[in-house]
Amino acid sequence: MTTTIAIARRAAATVVLTVAAAAVALAPSVSSAADTAFTLPRPSGPYAVGRDVLHLVDRSRPDPWVPAGPRELMVSMYYPAVAHSGRPAQYLTTTEARLFLEDRDLDGIVAPEALSDTRTAARAGAEPRRGRYPLVVLSPGFTLHRHTLTHLAEELTSRGYVVAAVDHAYESPGTAFPGGRILTCTACTSLEGQGREGYARVATGRAKDISFVLDRLTGARPAWRHGALINRARIGMAGHSIGGNAASATMAADPRVRAGINMDGTFFAPVPADGLDGRPFLLLGTPDHLPGGTDDTWDRTWRRLDGWKRWLTVTGVGHLDFSDTVVLADQAGLPDTGSPLPGDRTARIVRDYVTAFFDRHLRGAPRPLLDGPTPHNPEVVFHP
Repeated sequence: MTTTIAIARRAAATVVLTVAAAAVALAPSVSSAADTAFTLPRPSGPYAVGRDVLHLVDRSRPDPWVPAGPRELMVSMYYPAVAHSGRPAQYLTTTEARLFLEDRDLDGIVAPEALSDTRTAARAGAEPRRGRYPLVVLSPGFTLHRHTLTHLAEELTSRGYVVAAVDHAYESPGTAFPGGRILTCTACTSLEGQGREGYARVATGRAKDISFVLDRLTGARPAWRHGALINRARIGMAGHSIGGNAASATMAADPRVRAGINMDGTFFAPVPADGLDGRPFLLLGTPDHLPGGTDDTWDRTWRRLDGWKRWLTVTGVGHLDFSDTVVLADQAGLPDTGSPLPGDRTARIVRDYVTAFFDRHLRGAPRPLLDGPTPHNPEVVFHP
């Protein structure tokens, strides 16, 4: 069984390393690349998008990768906002962008400033729109930032959700924390040679992270100033890669999470044999995750899911395409990302099916998109 980090890095190699060799002659220089305007797809819903950033510290638990200190998390809170209030929110810091590009051998091809300045819909410090909204928690893939799920977070928010996108300390190439600290991927070296058991630790550790985040967001004294926006009875979670396994691990441990999605992640931490107490779960993956395929954890999980469930694969996408990276790669002019579908089309599919799932299971709204194949989305395959 291939480990999650190997999957992520092999996918990145397919998308990046072969690209890099071809792109050296074809791509603009770093100086001209810095002028490139990267833009995420606009959200389609009626609400403007506000964003706050939280630094949360769980002093009851040492960090699993650096036990000398407590577990720390960075959380981007997206919320329905009053239009034109606040100021444009930064995609990620220049240092985070530089470390991300270096990790994927794109330094010298894409300028950190260009990636950092990616235009998004979110506005920092925007005035919240009154109401109570379901909460969706997002967890990124291993070695990826929470920022790589931005287009999905903004889409959900525009449709009337509060979204908490979580960065798990020491599990990305470099995440900015208060005090000018950049925490790099200590977990990457800690997990070398540990196999499935090591990556199961990542998923179960993230489940503890998410339960702590929910405590801090929905407790008697919320850590977020707009905590009253959250409908505490309607909480869901979605994740990419190991973040998708974290979604099921969180549901197994925390009954507050009513519905979950795994986007192309191996279930290193298995779903319990007796299921998830009838709660709904969506498997959304690449063609590598077909029934009877190389990742037998999806077949095992499918048999154990005991509530509403769907198993969907998207033809023409790769592992990283459930994040922002495929959209940005297209705009960077990289000559061959290895994914036949255009980035904007991939993003549209991911946003539509994820939002339909949460609309159905957190709001009780009928969403025929989830009932079976549709001619409008021929790439999406339903599996029995």
